[in-house]
Amino acid sequence: MEERVWEVLCSEEVIETRIRELGAAITHDYAGKNLFVVSLLRGSFIFAADLVRRIDLKLKVDFMTSSSYEHGEETTGQVTILKDIEEDLTGFDVLVVDDIADSGLTMSHVMKHLKGKNPKSVSCCVLLDKPSRRKTELVPDYIGFAIPDRFVVGYGLNYGDYYRNVPYVFAVTDEKR
Repeated sequence: MEERVWEVLCSEEVIETRIRELGAAITHDYAGKNLFVVSLLRGSFIFAADLVRRIDLKLKVDFMTSSSYEHGEETTGQVTILKDIEEDLTGFDVLVVDDIADSGLTMSHVMKHLKGKNPKSVSCCVLLDKPSRRKTELVPDYIGFAIPDRFVVGYGLNYGDYYRNVPYVFAVTDEKR
């Protein structure tokens, strides 16, 4: 992967600006509500951390781990919850935060699962959205960036468990360095 050219799709500065906008929108929409943010690990941890710092409300945060990709570039189609939240969600407005909505299978599965925990509402926020890949009716409530159908890495998104720490989102091209 290091031998190929990385095409930056979302720069660090553009991401920071968009997260500020999302934080303001969420702050507005959830004013007076009991917000509980659920970050889907591992891909969303950087985005979720930056986002919650831009939400100017009292809120709770917890983490879930699900799997549908294993170590490949394509979803397996089977979503498994590896780590669930244990807190009672009764009375909370839940916002599920993830790095990317691709097929929509993971987010749809997680949202349905969380609705079974009796929250007032469940909505979702994704940094990246690939609507052309959708296999469900999912339409994220908050979207950082709509992107084309390309394999993307960085800013929490990994390739073989690496590159999550790159501060921007990039696609790997076929072009050699």
